[in-house]
Amino acid sequence: MSLSQSEVEASISTACQKSLRIVSSRPCPGGSINDCQIVSVDDGREFFLKTNKAAQSLTGMFELEFKALLLLSQACVIRVPQPLLYTDKYIVMETFVVGQQAGNWAELMGRQLAQLHKATANNSYGFEADNYLGTTLQKNTWCESWMEFWRENRLATQLNSFANKSSVDDRLLRLGWKLVDKLDSILGQVRTPAALLHGDLWSGNASADEKGEPVIFDPAIYYGHNEAEIGMMRMFGGFGPRCEAAYVEIWPFDDDSERRIDLYRLYHELNHLNLFGNSYYDSCLSTLKTLL
Repeated sequence: MSLSQSEVEASISTACQKSLRIVSSRPCPGGSINDCQIVSVDDGREFFLKTNKAAQSLTGMFELEFKALLLLSQACVIRVPQPLLYTDKYIVMETFVVGQQAGNWAELMGRQLAQLHKATANNSYGFEADNYLGTTLQKNTWCESWMEFWRENRLATQLNSFANKSSVDDRLLRLGWKLVDKLDSILGQVRTPAALLHGDLWSGNASADEKGEPVIFDPAIYYGHNEAEIGMMRMFGGFGPRCEAAYVEIWPFDDDSERRIDLYRLYHELNHLNLFGNSYYDSCLSTLKTLL
């Protein structure tokens, strides 16, 4: 283990209120920015241990993830790994056996996600703290207006970030700020109650458990318009039409949802542009043209 084994043992022992010793560990997948292991302790239990080299410079990263997992699990409609403990270096949570997706996995995902959203209605958009989308600081300042929230905390922050590494006359920036100016025509009529969103729900942050049922993890939560979840879900191939059809059985989309979902996807495309570079430039430009 790259961490001090005795330090991790002591943390797990304290959380479990029982003296435990790590007897083995093995690497496992956990996203492109994390180092993850399954650790086995001497009473037979296993835990998922996640570290991130940037964590200590990203204030509260694992504390925020710990809170997010707890909040998502409270609705008791979709499986979320239960967090055990966090420090500024790592987070420890329950592990699960990754299974084959059940034949109705997509429908279960859509239905359970809609039930989660319905069960977590909130009057304001935002969250109690800023958190992280990957390693991007995600602003979550509370707003009564969804349009204001999306303009200030989502679209403008990504455009400002890109402006720091591009020229002022960049075509993408010009179109982006034009979109900001006309955001009222897309979001001005949204009056839907805010829902607790996973916030970063793409296929890499979902799996199947030993029963073949959905599990979601690695959240970037906030309270927002439920359709915003679909924007990220459509990145990298999405979850498919059966998932969305099951979702709308529980919570139908409002009129003109496709345009809003394109806007919500743009936020994640811009975030990838800012994190990973110009390979995402053309997709951002294409989406902006569609919206304008």
